[in-house]
Parts: sequence; C-alpha cells; structure tokens
Amino acid sequence: MESLSFADTYQNTPIILTEGAIVERLRREYHIPLDNDIVHAGLIYDDKYRDILADIYKQYMDIAESFRLPIMIMTPTRRVNSERVSRSVYHDKNIIADNVAFLNQLRSEYSTPVYIGGLTGCRGDAYDPAMSLSISDSIKFHLPHLQSFKEAGADFLFAGIMPALAESIGMAQTMETTGLPYIISFMIRKEGVLLDGTSINDAIAGIDSNTKTHPLCYTVNCVHPDILRQALNNPLNNTQLVRTRFKGIQANASCLNPEELNECACLKSSSPIELAESMMSLHKDFPLKIVGGCCGTDNTHMQKFAELFS
Repeated sequence: MESLSFADTYQNTPIILTEGAIVERLRREYHIPLDNDIVHAGLIYDDKYRDILADIYKQYMDIAESFRLPIMIMTPTRRVNSERVSRSVYHDKNIIADNVAFLNQLRSEYSTPVYIGGLTGCRGDAYDPAMSLSISDSIKFHLPHLQSFKEAGADFLFAGIMPALAESIGMAQTMETTGLPYIISFMIRKEGVLLDGTSINDAIAGIDSNTKTHPLCYTVNCVHPDILRQALNNPLNNTQLVRTRFKGIQANASCLNPEELNECACLKSSSPIELAESMMSLHKDFPLKIVGGCCGTDNTHMQKFAELFS
C-alpha cells in the first residue's frame, strides 16, 4: 500500500493519470468474447484471458511509472451487481474481491503510486436516463456491491458514466457510508447537461447538498475533450462551483454524441496527438487534475497524455 492515501495524493498532486480503454480493446483488438451480464469482470478466472487483461493494465501502469505520475486503475466491474452476478456463470465467485486482489498483485511490481478504484455504474443503460433509479432505489440497489469494494480493500470508489441526477445522488449517499473517498463521473451532452437534462452545475450542487462526505471531485468519461469544452462553456456551468469541483475526464476518442456512440458499430478514434492536443486545449481553459482515456484510446494515447501533462 502506498504511503499516501488516494485522498492525500488527490489533494497534493497536480496531475493523476487514469487507465485508458479496457473493455473496448478486449473486444476489438483481442476479439475476446465477453460475458452478457458482467462483461469482462470474469476474465480473471481464465489463465489466457487473465494474462491479456493484465498486459493491458500494465501498459498503462508502465506509462505512469515512466513519467513518475500517480495512476488510478479501476476494477473491470462497472456491470457487477447482485442482479447481474446471479445470472452469470460466475455466480459462485467473489468477483469484486477477486478483481481487487488481481489489481493489487499487478501494482506490487511498481514504485509509482497506483491506486485501485472500485468501479461501478448505473443499474440500467448508461445511455438511457429513463432507466435510472430513484434516490431510494439507488441506495438499496448499490449498497451491497459498494460494501464489497470496501471489504476487498479498494482505495477509492468510482461511479462511471452516470446519466441522471437521482441515481447519482443515491450512489453518492451510499458511497459515503463506506468511508472510502469517491468520485462521481457523468455522461454528458455538448449542451452542458447530463442525459436527463440536469446541468453539470446543478448535478454537482444536488449531490453536494445531499451528502455529508462529498465526492472528492466530479469528472466525465466516455466524452471527447471538445464536447466537454462546449459543455463547460455553457453559461449554466460558468460557475465557481464547477471550476472548483469538476476536475477530470476519461476521454472518448470520438466527437460523436452519446446516442451516436451507443449505436455505432465501428470504433471511432482520433490519433494520439490529436486527442492529446484537444485535452491540453481543454486543460488550459478548465484546469483538470485527473486525465485518462475511454473508448477509442489505448496505450499510445495515454503515452501522449503523459508526455504533455508531466
């Protein structure tokens, strides 16, 4: 375990890297069949696939090590919850604990700070806010797996691609009960709103006002930097609250809107230098602390991010 906690590193470090794409690389680069329910969380139980998964994570950790930057790596568990696990062939496994242990073993090879995040997400389709849960239903649904991350020894919690405010509030209220630092990451439109129409500013205000232990910060993922730039330039989000509390992006390499991304059969990607330049342009106007990749990115994109931000 690192000498500094994740929260301490967040407070005292200018830039923290995240991993780049994982699941899209497994699907398109390695052509690995993924589970219908828990996607790639069960790959650790197959020796061949476990090694491939390890290699991808290590590519990102190698880059962080080379540039002496701390890095956040997330468990491959966004779709792991009691409903999906019960339908999966891995229903008899402790999937969350086993994935945390898998990443813990990988990070033992590195001297740079590597922090393990317990990755979770909304119950339904992240691209369909109508499927999102109410606050009370969100608390009931997410509590079991969030407690499992705490018991497994995750360093922090990360709610990814959250499309709607109500479920995000419930998620945050549940995350704060674990005592772990946590981050809420939204899915947004270029107009500056979550998919349910809530502005980034109002989403942050809504979550902060409904929690005692607030998220460390707010981020977006699966969004191109140029889309985020447009979103943050919306007058609704031109606030001190957003500038203070919004701090990161895991960038999608495509400028498509959420619906186009969700329905696209082929992977859209900017070159590493193009995406990195868009990221730096965003950073100049809206200073970020957490930078990384999502769909369409790989180690070459993360290498370029590290070069420009280190």
